[in-house]
Amino acid sequence: MKRINLMSTLMGATILGAGLSGSPAMSADVTITMAAPDWPPTRFMKEHFDQTYTSPDGHTTTLDMDFIPWPSFYERVAASLTSGEQKYQMIVTDSQWLGAFVEGGYYMNLTDKINQDPELTAIMQDLHPALVSAYSTYPHRTRAQLEEAGEVPAPGVNYYGFPQFPDTYVTFYREDIFCNEGEMAAFQEQYGTNLPCTYEDWQDTDWTKWGQIGEFFQRDAGEMLAGEELTEPFYGIAYQAGKGYDFSTMQVNAFIWQQGGDIWDESKAPEAQAEGVVNSDVSVAAFDEYLSYLQYMPPVAQTGQMDIFVIQDLYMQGKVGAIIDWVGLGEPVLDPSASTVHDKSAFGPAPGTRQADGSIDRTGNIGGQPFVLTTWNSDEVVNEALNVVKWWLNPETQLAAVANGGQSGLMSVMAMPEYNDLRPWNRAHVEMIDWQKDVWHIPEFFEMLTQQQEEFDKAITGQQSAKEALDNVAAFQQELLEDIGFIE
Repeated sequence: MKRINLMSTLMGATILGAGLSGSPAMSADVTITMAAPDWPPTRFMKEHFDQTYTSPDGHTTTLDMDFIPWPSFYERVAASLTSGEQKYQMIVTDSQWLGAFVEGGYYMNLTDKINQDPELTAIMQDLHPALVSAYSTYPHRTRAQLEEAGEVPAPGVNYYGFPQFPDTYVTFYREDIFCNEGEMAAFQEQYGTNLPCTYEDWQDTDWTKWGQIGEFFQRDAGEMLAGEELTEPFYGIAYQAGKGYDFSTMQVNAFIWQQGGDIWDESKAPEAQAEGVVNSDVSVAAFDEYLSYLQYMPPVAQTGQMDIFVIQDLYMQGKVGAIIDWVGLGEPVLDPSASTVHDKSAFGPAPGTRQADGSIDRTGNIGGQPFVLTTWNSDEVVNEALNVVKWWLNPETQLAAVANGGQSGLMSVMAMPEYNDLRPWNRAHVEMIDWQKDVWHIPEFFEMLTQQQEEFDKAITGQQSAKEALDNVAAFQQELLEDIGFIE
C-alpha cells in the first residue's frame, strides 16, 4: 500500500555489549533491531530470517523486530527519528517520506555503496523501473527520466533504498457470483456487455463497466443473488474513499492520471505549477467520475471511512462482490478462519480508463515500502545491514516471500514460470506494476497530503463539488510550493 501503500518498516542496529549505539564491542555479534509495521510481509521476514540467514561476513546476526500497528506507525517512526535517540539504524519507509527524512539528515545516501558493490548494482538493474523511481531516488526521478539516462544506476542520481515489499492494487472478486450463469445472462441483457468472470474479462474491464457492476449488484435484503435469498443488503463494488492518511488519494490519482490530468510534478520544479494543473478541467472530470461510483458502494463509502482495511473486511464478510485493494491484504482473504469468501475469490487487474484506440490505461499510485539505512551507523553495521538487503532480495528468498503472501520487485523473479502460480493475485500484480507511478517525495508531502485528503473528504461526503475540492487543493499547493521555492 502506497500507497496503504502506506506506512514503513524501520531497522535499527546495535552491537551487543556496546555502550553507545553503533560502537561495537565484539564484531562477531550484531543485533539489527527493526521497527516494522505489524502485518504478514514483515512477520514472514522475521520468521524466515531466523530460519535461513547466515552472515557472509561471519557475524552472529540477530534480527530483532519491534512490530508496530499500522495506524501509529508513521508517528512512531517520525518521533524516533526527530527525537535524536538514534534507536533504529535501518528503515523500511513509505516512499513519500524520502524527502522529509533525507533532508532531515536521517537517511543514508547509498549511491556510492551501490556503485562500488557488483551485487547491489545487479539488484538495482534487476528492479522494476517503477520501484527504482519511487522507492530509491531523491530528489525524485520519474521512470522516463531514468530511462532517458540509459543506465542503472543512472549517473548523477542519488539512491537511498531497495524494496522490502512492493505493493500494487488489483481487483478481488467473487467468482461464485460473477461466473453465475443467471447473473451473467441478466447482466448481458441489461447492459449489452459481458459480466467479467475470467482474468481475461477483467483485462477488458473499464470504469464504465465497473459502475455497471456496482449498479447491477446493489441489492436489498430479500432479493436474490446467484440463486440465493439475501438476508442483508449486498453491494457490487468498493474502492478507497478514506479520509485517513492517503486512502482516497491513492484511488483518485488513478482516475486523474488515466484521463490525462496530473498532480503537481516535483520532477519538473520550478517550472511545474499546481494551479491550472491540479484543478484542470480534465482533473475535475476525472474526480467527478470517481465520486459517481460511490453511490453503488456500502454506505460507509460516503462517510470518509472507506479505508483499505474496511474494504478488505467488507469483502471477507461477503457483503461486496468486487473490491480494488492492495495485494498485501490478499492473504487473509484466503484464510478459512477469517474469510467467508476464502473459497470463492479470484483476482484480476484493476479497471482503468478506455482510450480512443480501445486500449485501457491503468496508471495508478504505487504502494509498498523500500529499505533505507540511517546515517549514524558504523561501517560494520552498514555492511551487515546491506548483507540483509542482499539476502532479502536474493531470488530464493524472494520466491519464499511470495509463496507466503509477499511480492517481488525483481524482474527476473517475476518472469519465472512458477511465479504467477505461487499466489492467485500474482498475475495481476505483474501486470499492474507496469502502470505504477508515485505521488510527491518532497519534505512537505505530509502537509500537502493532509490538506488534500481533507478537501477530497468534503467532496466524498457531499459537502462540496469536485471542482471546489480541486480548486482548494490547487490554491493551497500553489501558495505552499511558491513559499518554499519549488514553484517560481
